[in-house]
Amino acid sequence: MRCVIAAGAVAIVLVGAASAQAEKHVFIIANNPDGYGIDRCLASGDHCGTAAANSYCRSRQFAQAVTFRKVERDDITGALPDGGSGSCKGVTCQNFVAIECTR
Repeated sequence: MRCVIAAGAVAIVLVGAASAQAEKHVFIIANNPDGYGIDRCLASGDHCGTAAANSYCRSRQFAQAVTFRKVERDDITGALPDGGSGSCKGVTCQNFVAIECTR
């Protein structure tokens, strides 16, 4: 009986360690308005964006989306111009969405 309990404890520890090692990756993508409204679902983190986020992750060989949300321009350091002639103004600004995928 002690061997069964010890084996069960070892199995629980191994499963817990394996789940802690799950690979995650955050994709930053342009949030272009497409007329379907899915872009607003992704940017707001609403439940309606879950299917799109999961599809995006699966298309990149990940299992599912953990989170998805709008990314502020300040969150993407050094990737976007923040002033001068290269800065965006008004409706020409692109919004971005972060989708965190896991295997």
